Amino acid sequence: MHREHFVLIDEPIPGYRVCNAVSVKNGRTMASTEMVAEEVPVALVYNGISHAVMLATPSCLEDFAVGFSLTEQIVFSQAEIFDIDTVVGSEGIEVHLTIAGDRTYALKEKRRSMAGRTGCGICGAENIAHAIRHPKPLSRSIDVTASSVHAGFMELSKRQSLHQMTGAVHAAAFVTPSGNVQLVREDVGRHNALDKLIGALAIKGIDAGAGMALVTSRASYEMVQKTVSAGISLLAAISAPTALAVSLAVESGLTLLGFARGNQYVVYSHAERVRERDEIG
Repeated sequence: MHREHFVLIDEPIPGYRVCNAVSVKNGRTMASTEMVAEEVPVALVYNGISHAVMLATPSCLEDFAVGFSLTEQIVFSQAEIFDIDTVVGSEGIEVHLTIAGDRTYALKEKRRSMAGRTGCGICGAENIAHAIRHPKPLSRSIDVTASSVHAGFMELSKRQSLHQMTGAVHAAAFVTPSGNVQLVREDVGRHNALDKLIGALAIKGIDAGAGMALVTSRASYEMVQKTVSAGISLLAAISAPTALAVSLAVESGLTLLGFARGNQYVVYSHAERVRERDEIG
């Protein structure tokens, strides 16, 4: 990417575009206009150092940049991020972050080159120690009921506006223990959607430890790692977790739910924190 071909922007970037297509139904063919999710290279640049390039939906990029920076431990708090500029070019987008000088030094020490693909969050890690990280165990947790998790997913399905238009993106939501959805972020990559959510929580000053994260995907190791890094103590996924995700959830004190669909779910760690219903009396 050539810097001179980029233009600084301040307005939100749409997460979709309209294209012409041919629709076939019951043997009948007709011209149609379809909305498809955008998927573009997004480079995260720290104090002039290009650190990662991810394929992402180009909406809520400030949230994405902050969330990625926190969950990848490039910075330890939002206060260490001084400025964010988004510039758009013909081949992709660069998000330039100005961060504290000591964090730049630490970044150089553990720098890795990531050419991300959709759904692949740690491609390009230089060694095993970089790929498999063990965040500090959670210091607090929440108790929930099965009905609150179900209510959260029901509300989330209604608030997935980009998915409703395109059918091609994942969502991550922050939900109170009573089941009320406070924030939703969407992206073609499940890791990106979660990073956007975590970044939005930090920017808005919402206490991440006071709620749970719901995701419309499987629960991989990195989804667990990012959730724990943000201080969220419960992660519920529509699909299954991986064995490594379960191990990290047990170790970190995260309550991990999978197959959370309708009134069913499976609890893979710390099941004592999930009640079937509210206790009466």
